[in-house]
Amino acid sequence: MGCSACGSPAVFLIAAAKRKRRGMLVQMEAQSSSGLLPRKRRREGSNGETDEGERLVKIPRCTVGLKHPAPFADELEPADNKPYQRVSMEEALRGTPLERPVRVYADGIFDVFHSGHARALMQAKCLFPNTHLIVGVCSDDLTHKYKGFTVMNEDERYDAVTHCRYVDEVVRNAPWTLTPEFLAKHRIDFVAHDDIPYSSAGSDDVYKHIKDAGMFAPTQRTEGISTSDIITRIVRDYDVYVRRNLQRGYTAKELNVSFINEKKYHLQERVDKVKRKVRDVEEKSKEFVQKVEEKSIDLIQKWEEKSREFIGNFLQMFGPEGALKHMLKEGKGRMLQAISPRHSPSSSPTHEERSPSPTFRLPFFTKTSLSPSPLPHHSGSRGYLISSDDDDEDDEN
Repeated sequence: MGCSACGSPAVFLIAAAKRKRRGMLVQMEAQSSSGLLPRKRRREGSNGETDEGERLVKIPRCTVGLKHPAPFADELEPADNKPYQRVSMEEALRGTPLERPVRVYADGIFDVFHSGHARALMQAKCLFPNTHLIVGVCSDDLTHKYKGFTVMNEDERYDAVTHCRYVDEVVRNAPWTLTPEFLAKHRIDFVAHDDIPYSSAGSDDVYKHIKDAGMFAPTQRTEGISTSDIITRIVRDYDVYVRRNLQRGYTAKELNVSFINEKKYHLQERVDKVKRKVRDVEEKSKEFVQKVEEKSIDLIQKWEEKSREFIGNFLQMFGPEGALKHMLKEGKGRMLQAISPRHSPSSSPTHEERSPSPTFRLPFFTKTSLSPSPLPHHSGSRGYLISSDDDDEDDEN
């Protein structure tokens, strides 16, 4: 933070921001408790199912985050000279004035800081309406002595905790077992931790005396996530993560990998690349074959539709009752009607009763009943004489 205990302006800005955030949180909590922000209420039924009492409404948008990490306890100004007096559980649950928040302490190693740590600190922060959360982080010496080696060093773990949004103050080099002097120095009202007995440092439960004093506030562990679980995943898939870091540019010396293993990992990576390429080609070929099959099915369907349409049109035109047959019948009837003679009506006069019709000359020749009679020569032309009566006889014959 770079803030000393001499009253730097940054300290006052941080304190003002924290007071503002606490006021907003207290206001939101009061609205929630008064029913302005109804939440989903679950009631356990007889068969273990949950019933929804009220629907969950969305929380209005507000900015409660800070622009600075939480300060360290040894960088803050000393507390006032008032004697240390704890707050009872009833007073804490009922709510305390803004200038006197309930000081809750939570400690841990916080190695490879993850969501399980953040959820535990969130529970500690939400224990009471007005809470000032103090988080103690143990040093490397104590951790290596009582718990084991850590992935992150103490400075990295201190910095990780200061950037958690629920933390108001961080105590570096926190003690493994809490003493009355430490509790009085930091004016701690309650200690938050999960209720499972924590056996360490020759004790069955290092929080037993805190529980006996009525200062213990239990929280719940987040199942499925812990530092040990994360380390187990890395150890289990050691080869995968070594190859990953080799690809990212780390040297075998930095990863503490021998020359032979390095070449083995590189060879495995090349083999995996070939496998991935083959797999990609197979997938692409499957997609291509699938597309070809889909297109062929579409073409076959179109061909079938066209063939059915063609056959239907052909039968409609050339079939037994097709349009062509009707056309031929109609044409034949017209031709017969055109070449067949017309019969005279019964009321028409007979041949003898008709008046002789005038004769006319045919330029060449015409068929007569007997033999052609020569025509008189006129202007050097030859011809035959026929009359309309002859034509009528020919029609009757």
